[in-house]
Amino acid sequence: MVETVIVPLIVILTVLFAVLTTVIFMVLLERKVQAWVQVRYGPMRVGYHGLLQTVADVLKLFLKEDITPARADRWLFTIAPLMALVPALIAFAVIPLSRDLTLFGLRFPGQVADVNVGLLYVVSVGTLGIYGIILGGWASNSKYPLLGSLRSSAQIISYEIAVTMTLVTVIVLSGTLSMTGIVHAQLDKGWWFGFMQPVAFFIYFVGGLAETNRLPFDLPEAEQELVAGFHTEYSGMRFAFFFLAEYTNMIVISAVATTLFLGGWLPPFPNVAWLGFLGVVPGWAWFMLKTFGFLYVFLWVRATFPRYRYDQLMRLGWKWLIPLSIANLVVTGLMKVLV
Repeated sequence: MVETVIVPLIVILTVLFAVLTTVIFMVLLERKVQAWVQVRYGPMRVGYHGLLQTVADVLKLFLKEDITPARADRWLFTIAPLMALVPALIAFAVIPLSRDLTLFGLRFPGQVADVNVGLLYVVSVGTLGIYGIILGGWASNSKYPLLGSLRSSAQIISYEIAVTMTLVTVIVLSGTLSMTGIVHAQLDKGWWFGFMQPVAFFIYFVGGLAETNRLPFDLPEAEQELVAGFHTEYSGMRFAFFFLAEYTNMIVISAVATTLFLGGWLPPFPNVAWLGFLGVVPGWAWFMLKTFGFLYVFLWVRATFPRYRYDQLMRLGWKWLIPLSIANLVVTGLMKVLV
């Protein structure tokens, strides 16, 4: 009873709490990073140096009037934000955050579930979030949300192809679809796959920016053109769910990048003897450090690069990243066979 019900429930609640807490403070971190880049202070009034600003924003959204347009499809309009958020949350079920831990005589696994097709699960579940965006734009019965949702669907489909090709190169190198198995494969080789596959790592990063609708690829939310894109008609907590889904997807992309290309919970160069002292740091701490480093790059890119035009966005995906990812996969396969 304890090991089959209580322990998995504790792990699930811990992961959800960690993810949702990270999402809340990611909003504050983004505002602070952009302020730092633009030589200003950012939020400073609520709490010490603005630490409680996001808490105040959550309370404001919770108390704000929730409006449904008169001609909207009420059922789809209501469930669309949840359809965008839930797939992002359940993707964490197969991401290994650490080695197995033993506390108070109980063994706690480092992930919710270790399945042998974990990478396929992440790709499949992650793609479902687009339905929330499409239905939210269509159910609003407004042209601007509809245009934003159509842009988002075309954008995600385009860049999903290149990203999937890069994931296949990781499968070729590791010989497994298990997320834990991929981490162990990097331990066996003594190198993170990010060093062995820099082209795949770069394509994954660019595709991750596009799939999460982040600058310079935030065309579905282009304020100058579409007011706010697919969530223009949303307010209150339903708008907050879309916002939550975006940041949760950022964390998923960063956590998967950490697992596939940065060794997961492994310390740098785990097979180098004189660096053995790095193994003293807990695995979950290494995982969080790498994930937050990847997230910081997300924020830095937003504060640095201008938005692409839509034709430039599609040209980059179809004419450059997809051919490059296919070529990288072919070269990886040949190296695997010949070496």
